[in-house]
Amino acid sequence: MISRIDLRGDALPEGAALRALLPRAEFDVAAALEKVRPICEDVHHRGTEALIEYARKFDGVTLERVRVPAAALAEALAALDPDVRAALEESIRRARIVHRAQRRGEHTTQVVPGGTVTEKWVPVERVGLYAPGGRSVYPSSVIMNVVPAQEAGVESIALASPPQKEHGGLPHPTILAACALLGVDEVYAAGGAQAVAMFAYGTSGPDGCPAANMVTGPGNIWVAAAKRYFTGRIGIDTEAGPTEIAVLADATADPAHVAADLISQAEHDPMAAAVLVTDSAELADAVERELAPQIAATKHVEDRIVPALSGEQSAIVLVDGIEDGLKVVNAYGAEHLEIQTADAPALAARVRNAGAVFVGPWSPVSLGDYCAGSNHVLPTGGCACHSSGLSVQSFLRGIHIVDYTRDALADVTHHVVTLAEAEDLPAHGAALKARFGWKVPTRPEGAE
Repeated sequence: MISRIDLRGDALPEGAALRALLPRAEFDVAAALEKVRPICEDVHHRGTEALIEYARKFDGVTLERVRVPAAALAEALAALDPDVRAALEESIRRARIVHRAQRRGEHTTQVVPGGTVTEKWVPVERVGLYAPGGRSVYPSSVIMNVVPAQEAGVESIALASPPQKEHGGLPHPTILAACALLGVDEVYAAGGAQAVAMFAYGTSGPDGCPAANMVTGPGNIWVAAAKRYFTGRIGIDTEAGPTEIAVLADATADPAHVAADLISQAEHDPMAAAVLVTDSAELADAVERELAPQIAATKHVEDRIVPALSGEQSAIVLVDGIEDGLKVVNAYGAEHLEIQTADAPALAARVRNAGAVFVGPWSPVSLGDYCAGSNHVLPTGGCACHSSGLSVQSFLRGIHIVDYTRDALADVTHHVVTLAEAEDLPAHGAALKARFGWKVPTRPEGAE
């Protein structure tokens, strides 16, 4: 069911050469970009009318309005299963603990006497958050997007999720209930690229959606392509691709745990990636034996799990030792990385490239998806080598405030003038000389 890649026996290549040996899902955002371009521009020109038309075309629903009425949010919360409500509230509580601790305070540095630079952190004014609604319903993604935005101090938060035919054209009621729990009352029944376009351009009318400064949240390839289309006009978190898990394990790992964790990610999508990296052929064999009975006991087998595990994006990678395994997972840069080895904490401390790291047998990825307190909106497709998961910092902008006195400016003017002339930008230096009668101030004795 799952292929093997044997990297034993030879020295591992470095960098891109090693990455080329590892499995990865095909995810051609560039090709999708050309298909979403006319959709995005149609929303730009026709606004709500276009959103309603695309809801009919793509979601099979006829909408009278795109914005979800406040009464629908309240009704969804009132009808929510008490156990689901309790679980969502606990997830929110834990997420707030972690994300509240990420807040940054203003900091002033005295560079020289009379010269300071203050860095202050300012939240973006308005964000549009996206919650998927295709194969599964993800109220957890509502939490993972809303909580860091709220803790960052974002004043205006809107959320979009695809309209559901079986729910009268509204987003899934659990999505609406999660919004109500979080105090988000601006919700739109819009999905795909058209939802991103709605946030990027804004729409007019009594139920129109004001344009946002930033759009975050996971979605399908059309959402990812729309984010790329609008990069530069709006801020984005990342172009989320298919979900992925990598497990670095040795002979001490429980094969039943490893198999269960691989399956847990495979059930997201037929393009989901599940990768086991191990130096134990015996563990690899045992995990393969565990897969069949565990798959037989769950849902989504033929449409998601089997295609995901048997696809080119999933594999068991055999290495000569755990040190080589660490090189492999750092080259792979997984969205989720589990370390199930005898020295898991020490190895986890040496991981450089991962969206999130899960240490030992009692920290499975599923915990992070819901109730660890960490964020599950994470970089995919190897982007963990340069990008981070969603956090409070995602919604903050650092602004430097420069405050120099006359004497502090005079002390450094000769350097500024010298550098300006070296770059053939004399007006830069003149801007300082104008303040001192068009002469470079005399350097104080002993000044550097």
